[in-house]
Amino acid sequence: MMTESPLVKRLIWSGLVAGMGALASLVATRVAAMIYLRVFGEEPPE
Repeated sequence: MMTESPLVKRLIWSGLVAGMGALASLVATRVAAMIYLRVFGEEPPE
């Protein structure tokens, strides 16, 4: 089975870490934008 290979496991792990990092970044950006909007009453700068 391919999933027994250490290289495949490392690639899967790297993919998971990258995917979770991207998702966390998106969520953090949205939350920050909501806070900014409430504090300043306008859209955050680009």
